[in-house]
Amino acid sequence: MCGQTKAEPGGVVRTAEDGGGEPLDGARLAVSTAIEGSGEIAGAREVARSFLADVQALHGPALSGGARGVVPLVVSELVTNACKYAPGLCLLALEVVDGAIRISVWDSSATLPTVLEPDPGRIGQHGLEVVAALCESLTAEREPLGKRVTAIVAMA
Repeated sequence: MCGQTKAEPGGVVRTAEDGGGEPLDGARLAVSTAIEGSGEIAGAREVARSFLADVQALHGPALSGGARGVVPLVVSELVTNACKYAPGLCLLALEVVDGAIRISVWDSSATLPTVLEPDPGRIGQHGLEVVAALCESLTAEREPLGKRVTAIVAMA
């Protein structure tokens, strides 16, 4: 299999592994971009929507309406947290893996996020609580520089 990479405006890189120019069933579909500052959170959601359009074209009915709503929300929450709590750039990556969409956000802070217990009286800080409830899994791991938060969303 040969790999294709397409760089787009805004630093978005799309990759599809295929056998001759067009993605095939089982092909790897991925997109990544760098985000700097909270002013780019809407752009991160747009990257997610564009990625989902590519996934829909490749996988058709395997992508549920629920996933089309959940993925941009999860991207928004994870990128918002990275922009709010870590200095500098954050990196967003979306990828189709084993019938699911893996969303990962890297940032420069080594402090791992905490999913707070539900508290209807608390104002704010419900983002990760919502993400954890909507995703198959939510993990955070320290890396040599910073951390990576990864959420898995079912396609079906």
